Amino acid sequence: MVIRMEKRAVRIKHTFLSRVFDLSNVIFLGICSLATVLPFLYVIAASFATEREISARPMFIIPRDVSLAAYKYIFSSSMIIKAFGNSVLITAAGTVINMFFTITLAYALSKRYLHGRGVMLNLVIFSMFFSGGMIPGYIVVKSLGLLDTYWAVLLPGAISAYNMMIIKNFFQNLPDGLEESAKLDGCTDLGALLHVVIPLSMPVIATFSLFYAVAHWNSYFSATLYMAKSPNKWPLQVTLRQLIILSSSMAGDVSSYSMDHLKPPDQSVKMAVIVVSTIPILCVYPFLQKHFAKGVMIGALKG
Repeated sequence: MVIRMEKRAVRIKHTFLSRVFDLSNVIFLGICSLATVLPFLYVIAASFATEREISARPMFIIPRDVSLAAYKYIFSSSMIIKAFGNSVLITAAGTVINMFFTITLAYALSKRYLHGRGVMLNLVIFSMFFSGGMIPGYIVVKSLGLLDTYWAVLLPGAISAYNMMIIKNFFQNLPDGLEESAKLDGCTDLGALLHVVIPLSMPVIATFSLFYAVAHWNSYFSATLYMAKSPNKWPLQVTLRQLIILSSSMAGDVSSYSMDHLKPPDQSVKMAVIVVSTIPILCVYPFLQKHFAKGVMIGALKG
């Protein structure tokens, strides 16, 4: 009986309709993948193309004439290297600060016996729906003397209420017996957090560390607002934005150039800026991919 059922299952698996269904899934997913990958491939190709080719060809993957003019223009300024270092510093320090405050607050609020837990949770939820806004935030940063410092970018967004709530829910779903066993062995609450909770929570911690890091890397408005008078502290995104503005203005004002001076590229600079600002953060994904995929699933199931 078992052999007959297995043969019937194999027969059903290889029917014509099942093959059509599998083929349809492959085609659909292939189209979705192409729709996702092709724009980025076009951006990379356009960053190496000439301005004439970008204007003549609406879409291409391989440029006819490879040109490094856009990258030469971008890296001709010494500010790019400085800005890259600033972005790495802000991203690394910001992620550490974010995860420190997020994990510690989430761990404390995950304990149902904590006095005042309900009030603190309500305050956190309130901050998710209402905020002071840009002008009050600027006044607070200015009154604290943080303008034109890295702290102006790092401290105002030191914690995300939404991320903290998800990590708190994850901590609540951990078995209580693990921490109780650690405390019987002499661990304090801090020791249980460091030696039991955090090692068991690496997938969700890696996931939100990546979220925080990407947000810091791509952020430019806070640096523009709080560090307007300190261009030597600008992150990469702000510096590249200034290069785009400068390139566009120069490209439009041809009269300001002599005939032997090449006009800086416009469209290819924009494409090159996207590549330069995206590739470094993409290099982080392979190291966190394993934990990232698992952490997203855990958040979906227990969030």
